[in-house]
Amino acid sequence: MVFPTDTENNAQRPWSKTLSRLFHWAMAHRSIVIGGGLVGLIVLAALLAPFIARFDPYEQDLLSTMMPPSWDHPFGTDDNGRDILARVLYGARISLLEVVLSVGLSILVGVPLGIFAGMSGRMVDQAIMWVMDILFAFPGIVLAILIVSVLGSSLMNLMIAIAIFSVPVYARLSRNLTLGVKSMDYVEAAVSLGISRRRIMTHYILRNSVGPIIVQSTLTAGTVILSAASLSFLGLGAQPPLPEWGAMMSDGRNYLGLNIWMSLFPGLAIMITVLGFNILGDGLRDLLDPRQ
Repeated sequence: MVFPTDTENNAQRPWSKTLSRLFHWAMAHRSIVIGGGLVGLIVLAALLAPFIARFDPYEQDLLSTMMPPSWDHPFGTDDNGRDILARVLYGARISLLEVVLSVGLSILVGVPLGIFAGMSGRMVDQAIMWVMDILFAFPGIVLAILIVSVLGSSLMNLMIAIAIFSVPVYARLSRNLTLGVKSMDYVEAAVSLGISRRRIMTHYILRNSVGPIIVQSTLTAGTVILSAASLSFLGLGAQPPLPEWGAMMSDGRNYLGLNIWMSLFPGLAIMITVLGFNILGDGLRDLLDPRQ
């Protein structure tokens, strides 16, 4: 019998310690693990859609319309004979694109506005916040419907509308963070040393605001998906034949008595994605909270 030497035991210990630390970290941050797992599942489904789906999401088969789930069509088929599984998988790409562009655009506009308002004088600050208050006065979905009605029904206009009603969230958040950070001693020292306002805004204010902005972006992602699905359900977002989840649910509402699968599976995809982003946002908020 051959026993492991002390050298082999010492080589194995770092791995065991690393795995033990990862396990304890995962147990202490279950929200991040669960939420990240759900979001990661949706991302993987979107990336691997061509390899998972056996059919083209736009391919019609009028001889196989509204079929129930089967081996060939695990999620069934819709009223045009298109495979629902393929459309749900490719719809994940559209939903993630909506999140990235809408949240990204609202951050690019809202965060600089909020930091500039917090660093400027009272008049400029009030003027910017008044504009944000006007946007806040409208319910988000109502404002998005108004913007899409003016710009026209399309996926791009939908993302622009969602980004516009999300801008005040980031503007107010970054302004509040700026007001708190600029009173810190190191910022006042930088001002007394003659460091430019631009450098203070980017190297001091923005860097200390990244954590809350990341948390808010994950929480906003769920709202973006729900808003986009709602507008597409009303016919104001993605237009046929794009496999957008809200539009798919809208197509299936007329056949609920004959084929519930047309609306069920896109609805489940929306629920899982929104739930994943919300749980992930809660976990990141606890992780990045300096009071923890």
